[in-house]
Amino acid sequence: MAVTMVKKQAGLTGNSAVAYAMKQINPDVCAAYPITPSTQIMEDFSSYVADGKVDTELITAESEHSAMSACIGASAAGARVMTATSSQGLALMWEMLYIASGLRLPIVLANVNRALSAPINIHCDHSDSMGARDSGWIQIYSETVQEAYDNLFQAVRIAESEKVLLPVMVCLDGFITSHAIENISLLEDAEVSQFVGGYKAQHPMLDTDNPVTYGAMTLPDSYIIFKHQQSEAIGRAKDVVVEVGKEFGNRFGREYGLMEKYRLDDADVAIVILSSAAGTTKVAVDELRAKGKKVGLLRPRLFRPFPFKEIADALKSIKAVACLDRVDSFSGFGSPLFNEIRSTLYEFEKRPKVINKIFGLGGRDYKVKDAVGVFEELLKIAETGKVETLIKYITL
Repeated sequence: MAVTMVKKQAGLTGNSAVAYAMKQINPDVCAAYPITPSTQIMEDFSSYVADGKVDTELITAESEHSAMSACIGASAAGARVMTATSSQGLALMWEMLYIASGLRLPIVLANVNRALSAPINIHCDHSDSMGARDSGWIQIYSETVQEAYDNLFQAVRIAESEKVLLPVMVCLDGFITSHAIENISLLEDAEVSQFVGGYKAQHPMLDTDNPVTYGAMTLPDSYIIFKHQQSEAIGRAKDVVVEVGKEFGNRFGREYGLMEKYRLDDADVAIVILSSAAGTTKVAVDELRAKGKKVGLLRPRLFRPFPFKEIADALKSIKAVACLDRVDSFSGFGSPLFNEIRSTLYEFEKRPKVINKIFGLGGRDYKVKDAVGVFEELLKIAETGKVETLIKYITL
């Protein structure tokens, strides 16, 4: 398929880009309750509704719990459904997140990452989405405004795939990405309509000729069967993410896979990091490469399901790896990305040394010098084979 020449450019914040993508997708229902720093998404989208630019039924709920409840009801009825939230809003949805995934409803949610209280903080870290990492939602993390915009279209296709039928959370960093203005390439409305396609729910409650039950009581003889089916579906999602990413690339010239590898092929050491902080780390990579240091970066896009085989293959020849988490799991033994990566590499007899750095909580600045410091520590580990500190806070 020929690549579409995209000529339409616009300077948009991450929030405005997400709202514009939602306008182009034109969902049937959007139920939401505004919360910083995702408020602008719903402000912009409500303007599109008021101006008649979408056919969406916008439900202004009294809380985030109610918003997700409305999304679940609308999706079960047969509607294409989207919403957005952040931080405490996602936490207030907690109960309903599990219901949305357990009922196999392809809802798409834009989560603008923000620290969870307490103390109260409105800035970025990943405690909100990482707290929901095992809720059965597919999670995709965005580095840039362009990627957040593009990820939303792909999320619709992934969620609605017959192989998947699960909700998808598209994450972007609060204020860092959500409020930063970036010049991005926009798709034409017709192109978006063709890519996402029309929506036909698999098992709508309002199809009275084919009655179905949602949310029924299940006892020990059947509950595990539902969970097994859900587990298999999220496992299949990985291949669907790749397929949809390739199709998006073929159509529009921007291909997205499970991860991004930056100067990794011949690297001796590497940082693994999510979202916007990858951009800062790339500058550090380039600076150290100019000095002859073999350093690289791996940025996972897909965190749930976790693409362990592909990540293991990408890191198996690296001597030392640092996993930088913008969240502390408070397990006493590292944070989510660190534990996933370390487990992924466990099966190799000869495997990299893996350390964990917790950084940037509550929006604390992560600078090039911080990344350089981590790389210097990794290079020392690669040379000596010894880890002095396994888990450490940085950017303090």
